[in-house]
Amino acid sequence: MLSSITKITVLMWADILAVYAMWMMMIYLTDVWKIGFTHAAAIVNFFWGIVLMLPLAMQFLVDTIIGNYWMLLVSSLAYSAGLGFLTMSTPPVLSEAMGTCSEYKPECIGEGQEILFYTALALIAFGLSGHLTSMGGFMGEQMTESGTEDLNEHSFWMFFCGMFGVVLVPIIAAIALPYIKPWTLRFGIPAICTVVATLIFLTGSCSYNYLKPQGSPLTTVFRVFVASTSKLFYRGPRDPSELYERNDYDLYLQPHTRGLRCLDKAAILLPDQSLEQQEANRWRLCRVTEVEGTKSLLRMIPICMTFIIVGVVSSIGLTYFIEQADHLNRKVGRLFVPLPILLWLYDITKSKSAGVYVNFANLLNKFGYRKYTPVIGIAISMILAILCCITAAKVEARRLGIVRDHNLIDKPEDKIPMSMFWLLPQFLLLGGFDGVSQTSITSFLIDQFPPLMHMYLAHIAIGVFGVGTMGGVLSVYVVGKVSEGGGRSPSWFQHTLNKSRLDNYYWTLAALTAANLVVFILVAIWYAYRDGELEEIEAPEFGETGEPFDDNSKCCCC
Repeated sequence: MLSSITKITVLMWADILAVYAMWMMMIYLTDVWKIGFTHAAAIVNFFWGIVLMLPLAMQFLVDTIIGNYWMLLVSSLAYSAGLGFLTMSTPPVLSEAMGTCSEYKPECIGEGQEILFYTALALIAFGLSGHLTSMGGFMGEQMTESGTEDLNEHSFWMFFCGMFGVVLVPIIAAIALPYIKPWTLRFGIPAICTVVATLIFLTGSCSYNYLKPQGSPLTTVFRVFVASTSKLFYRGPRDPSELYERNDYDLYLQPHTRGLRCLDKAAILLPDQSLEQQEANRWRLCRVTEVEGTKSLLRMIPICMTFIIVGVVSSIGLTYFIEQADHLNRKVGRLFVPLPILLWLYDITKSKSAGVYVNFANLLNKFGYRKYTPVIGIAISMILAILCCITAAKVEARRLGIVRDHNLIDKPEDKIPMSMFWLLPQFLLLGGFDGVSQTSITSFLIDQFPPLMHMYLAHIAIGVFGVGTMGGVLSVYVVGKVSEGGGRSPSWFQHTLNKSRLDNYYWTLAALTAANLVVFILVAIWYAYRDGELEEIEAPEFGETGEPFDDNSKCCCC
């Protein structure tokens, strides 16, 4: 068992290296491709948005068709090909082969490089999403009784080295990768590591424990909509007890509620057919419990919509914060500090703040506030988001003041005489905000989701962040258009950072988040809560993207 898990863990090493490389994508697009920083941010946000939104659909495929092993294998192959294409898309690779321009300049980027680049992003997004979907599930399959093996000393040390690498690799990546100047190597090293990790994973194919797809609870939601639509013109009974339900002792039963009565038609028993005939067609007849589970999902939509702005604020850390840091002084005395150190500190703050919130939540639970603890956590995270945006606005205003004082407005390539660590407070606040928001949102979903849907909790939680990440692109476009005032004034978003007014955008996000907090409180007061099922919660293990975290709800909610 341990050696099998180690071979799967190696894929996590490759993920970490690749994500650190992708974290520098904003700088690559602005420094090498020379595109506007808002255009570069749109590309990066769409990439991470897809990464965060795909796991929900992929989990459905895993549960119904292909299983965790094949999802990991296919996504790893796509991952390897994507990073390979990304390496080939850098100017020197194809340009030198064709005897043309071989420098990291926009004139060296032709149509072939652009095709490879965008194809690479799509494949890498698929690979990352596949790993997010099936990594934890496939490891769980190896821990079943039928998949155990002798826990000898060799297996133990393999397992120990694998887990130690998960801790060590991020530190090495944060320190070493920034010192590698050629972008071909920055992308090439993770590509090689991913290929090696995929090969190691394949060597264990004969020893892994496999579970066949058991079907997806999402199918139940689709069945309710199909069945209720097929009986659209039938009148339901006045007494809800006449709706179809099975009273098997091993089935979870959910009581009938009066809202969304149109869906009750899925549980109507037709008088002109026998019960056996109707039960045989599961797409025409659903249990009351299945209908009520679908109702619960629909009732959560308003409150989940308020989480989107959370994703919008979270997305600025992977785009505009990095672009700001790239133009600041990175030296402390004579020591050159690599840029990913800020990401490393952000990740630490994110993990620690999640742990602090969990301790706070468990304390509230002991006083009988389990039902409202996640809502309090979400509200706290929104307050942290407001403070993060305000801090970022003030720091950016100071940066722009130094730019004007040193006549650097038209010199976007020059370093600004301001320490990179002025950005540290906003990175730490962003980490605290992400840690608390992701943990509390997941906890809220655990409490309020139908039990049969618990395996989709983590994917739905990060999917909401993915929608917000893509929403960040729309917010920049709308704010830019509004700031122009019909052409009477320049847009806050210009081609370069020094000519833009990013501080005003941060103030706008702070105002939007404050308004969203008010809406969230009103919706939370109106929302009808289910009683929480867990006495204590655990902090999720956050993954590599800030995006993407691994919630253990599938295990603790059974």
